[in-house]
Amino acid sequence: MSSNQKRLAAGGRISREQPVEFTFDGRRLVGYRGDTLASALLANGVTLVGRSFKYHRPRGIFSAGPEEPNALVTLGTAGRREPNLPATTLELADGMVVESQNRWPSLAFDVQSINSLLAPFLSAGFYYKTFMGPTRRAWMFYEHFIRKAAGLGRAGTDPDPDRYDVRHTFADVAIVGGGPAGLSAARAAAAAGARVALIEQDFLLGGQLLADPSDGVAASWLRQAKAELESFENVTLMRRTTAFGAYDGNVIGLVEQCGQTDPQRAGEARQTFTMLRARSIVFATGAIERPMVFSNNDRPSVMLASAARTYLNRYAVLPGKKVIVATGNDGAWRTAFDYAASGAEVMVADLRAAPPAALTAEAARLRVAVRAGTRIVDLDGGHAVRRATLAGPGGESQTACDLVCMSGGWSPTVHLTSHLGVKPVYRDDIGGFVPGAFTAGRFGAGSMMGTHSTADAIDDGHRAGIEAASFCGKSASVPAPSKLDLGETATAPLREISSAGRGKAFVDFQMDVTTKDIELAHREGYESVEHLKRYTTLGMGTDQGKTSNFPALVAMAALRNATIPETGATTFRPPYTPVAIGALAGRATGHHFKPIRRTPMHDWHMANGAEMLEVGLWMRPYFYRQSGRDVNEAYVAEMRTVRQAAGLMDISTLGKIDVQGPDAAILLDRVYANGFAKLPVGRARYGVMLRDDGIVFDDGTTTRLAENRFFMTTSTAKAADVLSRLEFLLDTAWPDLRVAVTSVSYEWAAMSVAGPKSCAILSAAFPALDVSDEALPHMGRLESEWEGRALRILRLSYSGERAYEIYVGATAGGQLWSRLLEAGRAFDLKPYGVEALGALRVEKGHVAGPEIDGRTTLDDLGLGRMAGKRTGFVGDVLRRRPAFLAPYRQRLVGLECIEDGKRLRGGAILFLPGEKPYGHGRGRITSVTFSPERGHYVGLALLAGDVAVEGNEITAVYPMKDETVRARIVSPVFLDPQGERLHG
Repeated sequence: MSSNQKRLAAGGRISREQPVEFTFDGRRLVGYRGDTLASALLANGVTLVGRSFKYHRPRGIFSAGPEEPNALVTLGTAGRREPNLPATTLELADGMVVESQNRWPSLAFDVQSINSLLAPFLSAGFYYKTFMGPTRRAWMFYEHFIRKAAGLGRAGTDPDPDRYDVRHTFADVAIVGGGPAGLSAARAAAAAGARVALIEQDFLLGGQLLADPSDGVAASWLRQAKAELESFENVTLMRRTTAFGAYDGNVIGLVEQCGQTDPQRAGEARQTFTMLRARSIVFATGAIERPMVFSNNDRPSVMLASAARTYLNRYAVLPGKKVIVATGNDGAWRTAFDYAASGAEVMVADLRAAPPAALTAEAARLRVAVRAGTRIVDLDGGHAVRRATLAGPGGESQTACDLVCMSGGWSPTVHLTSHLGVKPVYRDDIGGFVPGAFTAGRFGAGSMMGTHSTADAIDDGHRAGIEAASFCGKSASVPAPSKLDLGETATAPLREISSAGRGKAFVDFQMDVTTKDIELAHREGYESVEHLKRYTTLGMGTDQGKTSNFPALVAMAALRNATIPETGATTFRPPYTPVAIGALAGRATGHHFKPIRRTPMHDWHMANGAEMLEVGLWMRPYFYRQSGRDVNEAYVAEMRTVRQAAGLMDISTLGKIDVQGPDAAILLDRVYANGFAKLPVGRARYGVMLRDDGIVFDDGTTTRLAENRFFMTTSTAKAADVLSRLEFLLDTAWPDLRVAVTSVSYEWAAMSVAGPKSCAILSAAFPALDVSDEALPHMGRLESEWEGRALRILRLSYSGERAYEIYVGATAGGQLWSRLLEAGRAFDLKPYGVEALGALRVEKGHVAGPEIDGRTTLDDLGLGRMAGKRTGFVGDVLRRRPAFLAPYRQRLVGLECIEDGKRLRGGAILFLPGEKPYGHGRGRITSVTFSPERGHYVGLALLAGDVAVEGNEITAVYPMKDETVRARIVSPVFLDPQGERLHG
């Protein structure tokens, strides 16, 4: 087990009394409570943590926050395996299992690092130019290898055992960022009386103050600020919570990590996705330090100066003892001073010819070497940096080093404000983009607004907090903020990219984009920043170019001889940092993905051996185990029961819509292809609706209950769509119609009794009712009461047998179901499931979802005669398009298997005998069943009209099982074509 060889003996914000064991690539290491994975790796002397995306170059830890482009790791194993996580944001936990990514066979020896030698062939846009030939289908060959090489980490394939939650919360003032500006804003808003939510992605509050010594004035101010906020009852501190997106209505998307350092309690969510709705928002998101660009600036042990200072002061880690701080601003000198005070040998290479005298005097006191007017032009090293080549007034020289800290200035973090459409505005005085004008209720504070000092950030946050609270109507007196002056001086912006030396000079570390790639994009005409981004993939990694965007803009501006505002900025989109799909899904997985609906008879089905099937949002009986050992045996037995005696089917899932009003008949005449205006009261009619483009939308029956009232039923799958469609037409196309449409799907329990003995069963169940042919003819309606409840009986058939649909109040559904079974026992009445129902309708030639699939017309389905010469209904004009009437268009036919021992399969592709199976064929089988009446498999199919001749043979090919079956084209009505059974 490795020791903390680079850990200082004292200091930091870690708990040395709580050691934490973890593994990295199988190597057992130790850190402390309060470490991140990155700080623990550095403390253990690990400099090589990953490989780059394209060239597989060795990479080390670069930053200390979510902007990390290099140190991406895979956390966990099996179902908890999660790739592409920045080591800089992972709070160290006991037993953590971590592995590096994008390498084979090992991190130290990666075979694909040979890509560095192939760099001339892998420049920007190489995939657009290389994989174009030699044939048109060559891409299909290349794609397999490209996809195999793409990506970084490998996601797990096992089920995730953890739970994720989704919640909604509210606040008067939401403050994004827990640095000095955010803390000051939260204090002010809370003191003014507002309900405050303070959002911080880190597990500690403080922001950049955490990079200051843990025993200094910054730490004292931070402790006081934290204690004061915790004393407010109206403040919610949301640590370990990332604001990944900002949306209309002051909605902020948050993802909260559970305490990774604590054992996860049973039932506790691993992550929680929160939709926070605030009356006002204060953005205090800080700024991100920029890298400098020079040859081999991606070597391990090269990091941002602020990150190096964070590891030193927050985590008590000294990553190197011979340190070069390369900068062009004042801020990075603080890193040099802190490292020198910790015993490191430090040199500052400042681009400026004359750094401020106060800084050089302090450097002299701490024995920090200063090289003014000097830049790094190249680095040497493999798995860690060893030597730097510097260029200054005296020419080039080489200096040994084991840590390079660089600072090219700061970029305000404007991502979230950009999500809201606030265009970034360039400020020349700070050399960066800040948010433009905010809309009412939104405010900015701190370094994201260009404030350069901690003292100014605290004052700015105080102002923003008061204004945000005032916007919410909270204006209690607010005491002045506690002062904190760390003596920062104005940072001069770095206005140009350093010239590259002999090696690759990286702008985007994660996507391996170099200065030469940007030059190539410019030469080839990709000058727009959005084109540059897509051509080079700059900023398209998991870090979204947080450290690379601005250096790339500077480089392109120089190539175009334009200013940075003229060059523009890329568009930032959510999420700010990657979000796990599990967090967004929450508990909406598996059966919880959509609400499950159960019919009033559901409990009876479960208690009586029903195998349930998810049909849309409903749970329906698939088959009953009393009918057979499996579905194939059971559905055939249930079909025989319906054909020979009677079957009982739960049809409560049908859509039911009440249509009322003086113009109800006019509405139905317009939405159905067949007329309803002349339908007599007490009668039902089968109808088909079309879409505007002439394609069949849905079918069902509608019964006229009164002159101005109809009872419409729809298919289970299209119930919501039909209601929505009717409401849309009434609101937009025909607002003059006096009609109200209301869903009554849940008010009625519905069941169907079908079979030759169905009339006798109804007579036994309802002895007081006359259900004879004279009183209740086919497509007739009967209204009555049962046990004090409204009872509606419609004589309709879906199976081809005499059948009745029976409707009663939903709460009485179970009782009536049992009553029918009791009355039908003497007539061999048995329940049947949806598999048998589908098989019965195939035998009768009824179309359903597989045929009404959004591509078929009335004429395709043999229903054209329903519309006749009617006009004026939805879809009428476009259904007459020539392409819809072409003789070769696929139309509905029946098929029967003519090979013993074989079966037809739904989805099989149809070909003429002797025709080579290729492509989409002449048509497809839509529905199949074994027909007890015929003694073999039959099916419905859509077949090209020019070959759909009854009596001819067709070949059905099912590639998934390598099956080929001969079939005969027949009428789609396999049973009782004259309708004697349903009328008899």
